Amino acid sequence: MAVAVALTAAMAPAAADGRRPVVVELYTSQGCSSCPPADALLARLADRRDVIALSLPITYWDMLGWKDTLASEDNTRRQKAYAQAMGHGGVYTPQMIVDGVRDVVGSREGAVEAAIAARQSDASTVPVLLSSSGHELHVQVGGADGHTQEATVWLFDVLGKTTVGIRAGENGGRSITYRNVVRSVRAIAIWKGQPLTLDLPSGELATEPRDAFAVVVQQSGYGQVLGAAFVAGP
Repeated sequence: MAVAVALTAAMAPAAADGRRPVVVELYTSQGCSSCPPADALLARLADRRDVIALSLPITYWDMLGWKDTLASEDNTRRQKAYAQAMGHGGVYTPQMIVDGVRDVVGSREGAVEAAIAARQSDASTVPVLLSSSGHELHVQVGGADGHTQEATVWLFDVLGKTTVGIRAGENGGRSITYRNVVRSVRAIAIWKGQPLTLDLPSGELATEPRDAFAVVVQQSGYGQVLGAAFVAGP
């Protein structure tokens, strides 16, 4: 994939209230009987302006009699990388990871809301602007004086809404609607504290059906989220 990368002297402006949306990642599976309540909670979070809610279906429950139609190995690897970064002995579903720093059982709404509120009170943020022209995705990441630790800029291809009829396994016979399903995720740049601009040809990004993008700037790859943005796009 050809990617044009350029540094710019202009800082991307912060949101009007100085806050950025909190990133919530749900690791889920169509083959997991305890996941539907978490899927429903993620769908509610997806309607909030103060949250970027992403559903990442994983593959390791495919052995339970139903192959998840939305799952990807990229999502599974990402969850396992979080487990390693957080010092956990393994992975589980439904798991919500909030802003890269806290994990909670995805169906426990009170715990999820508390984790989101805790991150909203954190004043640290790196401004991110994201726009789609139809032919190009424009990403602008602001600078941060004195920031020395590198952060990964992640790009998520997102399918906004889809309904799946599950015919076998633990959820056999159910029809479940999923929101903001991550169809692919990849690192597109390393941010080193300086303003950064990326112009990505949208036609070269598509690997799976999607209708939106999310960009997340994340310390040390799988650590604290520093900045994020979400936009609908072709």
